Amino acid sequence: MEAPNNLILPALILIPFIAGFICWLVDKLDQHLPRYIALAGMLLTLVLTIVLWQNGSYQYALGGAAPSWAAEFRLPWIQTLGINIHLAVDGLSLLMVGLTALLGVLAVGCSWGEIQKNVGFFHLNLLWSLGGVIGVFLAIDLFLFFFFWEMMLVPIYFLIALWGHKGADGKSRVYAATKFFIYTQVAGLIMLIGILGLVIAGYTMTGQIAFDYNYLLKVANTIDAQVPGLAYALMICMFIGFAVKLPVFPLHGWLPDAHAQAPTAGSVDLAGILIKTAAYGLLRFVIPFFPAASAQFADIAIILGLIGIFYGAWCAFQQTDMKRLLAYTSISHMGFVLLAIYAGNILTFQGLMIMMLAHGLSSAALFIMCGQVYERLHTRDLRLMGGIRGQFPYLAFFLMFFVAALVGIPGLGNFIGEFLILMGSFNSFPVFTILAAISLVFAGLYGLILIHKALFGTPNEAQKEHYTNPLKDLGAREVVLLLLCAIGLLWLGLYPQSFLDVSNSSMAWLANSYIPVSEAVDVADQVATQLENVEIQ
Repeated sequence: MEAPNNLILPALILIPFIAGFICWLVDKLDQHLPRYIALAGMLLTLVLTIVLWQNGSYQYALGGAAPSWAAEFRLPWIQTLGINIHLAVDGLSLLMVGLTALLGVLAVGCSWGEIQKNVGFFHLNLLWSLGGVIGVFLAIDLFLFFFFWEMMLVPIYFLIALWGHKGADGKSRVYAATKFFIYTQVAGLIMLIGILGLVIAGYTMTGQIAFDYNYLLKVANTIDAQVPGLAYALMICMFIGFAVKLPVFPLHGWLPDAHAQAPTAGSVDLAGILIKTAAYGLLRFVIPFFPAASAQFADIAIILGLIGIFYGAWCAFQQTDMKRLLAYTSISHMGFVLLAIYAGNILTFQGLMIMMLAHGLSSAALFIMCGQVYERLHTRDLRLMGGIRGQFPYLAFFLMFFVAALVGIPGLGNFIGEFLILMGSFNSFPVFTILAAISLVFAGLYGLILIHKALFGTPNEAQKEHYTNPLKDLGAREVVLLLLCAIGLLWLGLYPQSFLDVSNSSMAWLANSYIPVSEAVDVADQVATQLENVEIQ
């Protein structure tokens, strides 16, 4: 099954691109046709991911100089500069691609009734952003990786600028889109400096230019051991590139505005998938490339993560706009990502994988529900909502379920992820871990505030005209979308082993390549000794 698996990799990227282009071409024929084409494209992508899951082997021996891939696809591209179209998949990237494909289906489904103008061009941008994200997860040539990293930003800019909403604070969608684009572009350029610095260092060491992952991994490890100052500088460049997208405090300024003004599908894309590309980048590149420099930087990274956890929770308390509240909860939850990555053992890495999947599903579902509430009440202001529980029994049930998931109720995926992260990080960082655990109380509070303000109490005077006649509860399409997320969260919460098995070997290799913080003091000399005989090819 090797050859078919290899061909699936380019197909996973090309299908969203081709389907999006067809959506744009057929827009003039029939307004509904692009929706069906986009849905078919993302369903096919999801099916191919499941085929990869079934047929690929995600186990490999530890101790290797580089990860071994379950499937690879290589095609020469710019050979003078050592650039290839090199795609590969292991357990880490497979689960991320699967999440992207599933949330892509949900994004198409939730925009079915919301988007009424330029439907074809909307789906072109939506699917091209999803194709770019899948490219980020599969590309292991760093030039190709950077190409997809930058390419996925342009469609999201158009999604926010053309189909976004005006924010409650009066800020325009173009303002939010431009802010998002500037933040991510500047961060991307800083990351490019890190990548090019690594390539130039490799050229001075070996006399060849190449962007290949395995080659640059050896180069980076050698620099990490022998020139720690340079390694630290390159690591910081790459860290900043990923930290803005995550987002890490204080580089988070684009996220609340982008979420508040984005259409529902754009918010699903941003919260469910886009910020996961940053966590993936830290795991795939920063930690294995610069283990000693990362261990040195661990305290700073975790402190930034903890500030983000409490800052995000505090800002969530202050919000009256439902979408902005959820945007700040994402900032809060992403603080756990930094704790998991820089604690650097198999438990925290595995917890991070479950948390990324669960947060993707729960936050996507909640943003879909924001869109559903807005369609019915024509507001996202929590001060105008009270008492909608009696009007919408299905909507009220799902809102309570997904808020419970977001705050980490046992039995759902978020709890498993947070529990593993806290358990794995306690030995290395007991004080930081206790502070992170305390923050979970704040998560419960803003979850209860959201439910209380939206569902209970009496309707606001300004909204009473909407309640004179019974409003429509969730339709079949909306219930199916939310059920898919609910089933996924229950699966992650009750039987996480099926996902942990897939990612285990990838995470074990990462944990094995990361130098524990306790041993980071004299690590440069130790690694230099190990790498004296490594030939860089």
